[in-house]
Amino acid sequence: MRVNVTVNGEPMRADDVWAGESLLYVLRERLGLPGAKNACEQGECGSCTVYLDDVPVCSCLVAAGQAEGRAVRTVEGLAAPEALHPVQQAFLAAGAVQCGFCTPGLVVAVHDLLERNPRPSEPDIREALAGNLCRCTGYEHIVAAVKLAAAS
Repeated sequence: MRVNVTVNGEPMRADDVWAGESLLYVLRERLGLPGAKNACEQGECGSCTVYLDDVPVCSCLVAAGQAEGRAVRTVEGLAAPEALHPVQQAFLAAGAVQCGFCTPGLVVAVHDLLERNPRPSEPDIREALAGNLCRCTGYEHIVAAVKLAAAS
């Protein structure tokens, strides 16, 4: 099957897509966008989080055909060509990036949180990040990054 999707504002097409392929696989392997990470393939870790029609989803759980004609925004699509998005910059400044595997999903989740709530409390932050697992940081630097991004 052929899947036509707008990714980060650009129309894209993936050919010969198997009906059971995930949106994550299509993004990474067919369209060359490796930002979303493949970790659990069960929607438990959040590493593959992208926007689908402005709603954050675990792209490992979305069948590629479900994205037909829809808009996808990945972590690559958050930054402007000349500069990182303030959330991405805050992750760097706060030291919230260690191995980096969870980072793309966390950045998308934080971006979504700050779009909905520009001044979140710490409990708000922790609740918003509950669907994203990180094995390296202990979340303290991630929470600091969210506060830093919210302050900018």
